[in-house]
Amino acid sequence: MMRIGIGIDIHPLVAGRKLIIGGVEIPYDKGLDGHSDADVLLHAICDALLGAAALGDIGKHFPNTNPAFKDIDSQTLLKKVRQLLERQNYKPVNVDAMLLLEKPKIAPFIPQMRKNIARCLHLELDSVSIKATTSEGLGFVGKGEGATAHAVCIIEKITS
Repeated sequence: MMRIGIGIDIHPLVAGRKLIIGGVEIPYDKGLDGHSDADVLLHAICDALLGAAALGDIGKHFPNTNPAFKDIDSQTLLKKVRQLLERQNYKPVNVDAMLLLEKPKIAPFIPQMRKNIARCLHLELDSVSIKATTSEGLGFVGKGEGATAHAVCIIEKITS
């Protein structure tokens, strides 16, 4: 049995934070603000996977009110999501994600992002697709105020 999930996440860009996307630290004068490392891409993927398994969302499992998740590496959260799926006898099949960010340019970092995600989810590299675009100066993304990511995934039931 296959199931499909979708995830969306948004974080503001602020001074004084590292920019972490897809588990990669990207040189920039701003970073994404949030309780964890605010990795908008990995958060959207977590939500897609959790949604596919009808397990709620990232906030249910890793609430921003819990000090244990303060500044946590979102790769750790993604691994924990994979483990939650495994306990329900599901495994990820593929991930396709889109990052919307005006600056900086993300293309040079996508190969490492794909490797990080594939490693966390125990997937082959060709099962992880990451794309990036700008919003052509429109909206909060276009004004450089934040970033958003959208992700879809397929999971399948593990049969004995």
